[in-house]
Amino acid sequence: MADQKKESLLLKDIAYYQIKEHILDERFEPGRFLSERELIELLEMSKTPIKSALTRLETEGFLTVSSKQGIIINDLAIDRIIDIYDLRTALETFNIQSIVGRGLSESQIVALKANLEATEEIVGRLNVKEFAKADHEFHLLICKFAGNQEIYRVLLNYQDHLLRITLRHLKKDPHRMRDFLQDHQDIFALLQQGNGDCVDRMKEHLQASKRKLLF
Repeated sequence: MADQKKESLLLKDIAYYQIKEHILDERFEPGRFLSERELIELLEMSKTPIKSALTRLETEGFLTVSSKQGIIINDLAIDRIIDIYDLRTALETFNIQSIVGRGLSESQIVALKANLEATEEIVGRLNVKEFAKADHEFHLLICKFAGNQEIYRVLLNYQDHLLRITLRHLKKDPHRMRDFLQDHQDIFALLQQGNGDCVDRMKEHLQASKRKLLF
């Protein structure tokens, strides 16, 4: 019985991550209608773990399960994208300000440098999917180093939606990755120097990102 329960828990997690991956890279595009039967065939598993995964994804806003229409893949409304980026701007400029007040440790500098070097290599290959993850890792590192766990949790909760937005945007113009990387390099350089201008630079970066995502 215990083994069956463990297997069921594992299957519902697998179903959750696989369906979410299809939504994030838009193999399941916004507005698409799905049936449980399609997912059973695609994932090659029973209805129970799939139902559990769908409940979790619906709670997170990725889809809607309707008794009449089936499963509908949700899109992010423009207003919600704007709200998310405005929230990010407020929280992440606060994070930067917190770090400027005390500076970065050597280990934190090493971690940010490693992220930027990896990102530069990804940009050279124009790999949109890897870039989106590295991009958000940079912001989460700064948040982690600022030390406010509540802010970290808030930003982490939006992470998958932000990845989805970024992926959609960069698929239209992968060369914009270079602009985002340059912004990160500028922010890091100012932060390492303890220069308060990095607060404004982060604000400019996030607001410019918002504008580029919308137009």
